[in-house]
Amino acid sequence: MFAVVGIIGHFSKTTLLFFIPQIINFLYSIPQLFHFVPCPRHRLPKYNKDLDKLEASVTVFKYSELSFIGKCLMWLFRTLKIVQLRENNDGTVTCNNLTLINFLLINIGPTREPNLTLLLILLQVICSCLAFVIRYPLASVFYDI
Repeated sequence: MFAVVGIIGHFSKTTLLFFIPQIINFLYSIPQLFHFVPCPRHRLPKYNKDLDKLEASVTVFKYSELSFIGKCLMWLFRTLKIVQLRENNDGTVTCNNLTLINFLLINIGPTREPNLTLLLILLQVICSCLAFVIRYPLASVFYDI
């Protein structure tokens, strides 16, 4: 709906600004979406009954079986500290699934679903405020006026 309104209303660049978290999620997910890194069927956080909290879901793979691009992307993500990799003695690697939700969970730790939901909504609100700042006060920098 947002895309249609943006296109018909001739403000598609402005509409795109409101999708900053979704764009970040797509860029972060590229290694799994394009199968440079193994992608499990479900990448949503896992529920820990004992703690009553959500934890980051993981994928397990052999580092040696990754393509050159996959190895480069994992090296880059590990260098930027935006992924949690654990190498096991048997040559397998445990890595968090590459979604924005799992990224937040590896940084804040296991949390309850209402708290995670509030955090994601807060992120969307902050990014929407950033979109308004880019669109109006900084319009001359980003748009042809």
